[in-house]
Amino acid sequence: MTTVPSMSTPELDLLALVQWLSPAFPTGAFAYSHGLEQAVVAGEVRSEAALCDWLADILEHGAGWNDAVLLACGLRGEDLADLSDLARALAGTAERLRETEEQGAAFAQARAQMTGTCTNAMPLPLAVAAAAKETSLPPEQVIALFQHAFASNLVMIGVRFIPLGQAAGQRVLAALHPVIARLAARAATATPADLAQSAFRAEIASAAHETLDVRIFKT
Repeated sequence: MTTVPSMSTPELDLLALVQWLSPAFPTGAFAYSHGLEQAVVAGEVRSEAALCDWLADILEHGAGWNDAVLLACGLRGEDLADLSDLARALAGTAERLRETEEQGAAFAQARAQMTGTCTNAMPLPLAVAAAAKETSLPPEQVIALFQHAFASNLVMIGVRFIPLGQAAGQRVLAALHPVIARLAARAATATPADLAQSAFRAEIASAAHETLDVRIFKT
C-alpha cells in the first residue's frame, strides 16, 4: 500500500496561490491586453524582441512595478481600503482602471464562491493581497508569482495577436524571469513612497485603445 506523504502548510499555501493566479481561475485575464493590442496595431510591437522589451518596461517601470508595491503593502497589513483608493488613482487611463477593478472583483467573487466568505471588491493586486496575506508564503514569492501570471497573460496575447509562434512566446517569458525576480526582491520591502511610473508608451497605447475601431480585447 502506497502512503501519500502529508503536506505542510507552506506547500498547500503555494498550491492555493498557483491556483488563484492560473489561467483557469475565472478573473477573465485573457480579455485584457493592457494596451498591447493597440501597440501591435500601431506597429510598435511586431516581433519577439519588441514584445520582450515592451513587457520588461511595463514590469519594471509601469503598472507592473506599482502593482507589485501595492501588493507588498497589502501583504504587510496596511489598510486595504486606502491602498485600493491609491491603486485607482494610479490607473493612468479609463481602461487601466477597468482592467484592475474588473479583474479584482472577479477574483474576489471566485474566492467567495470557493470559501463561502465574502470580501470587498478591490483592484486586483489588493484582492490578491487580501487572500495571500492569510498564507505563510513570503511576500517576495507572492509578488513574483503575481507578476509571472501578469506577464504570462500578455505573452499569450502577443503569441495570438502579433502573431508569434508558441516557442517564441516561451522564449519571451523565460527572458522575463530575471526581470520578475529583481522586481519581486525590490518590491517586497517597498512602501507607497516607492510608487513610480515611467512606461509612458504603454499608457499612451492604453489611452489610444479606448477609440480603436475594431478590437478583440477589452483593454
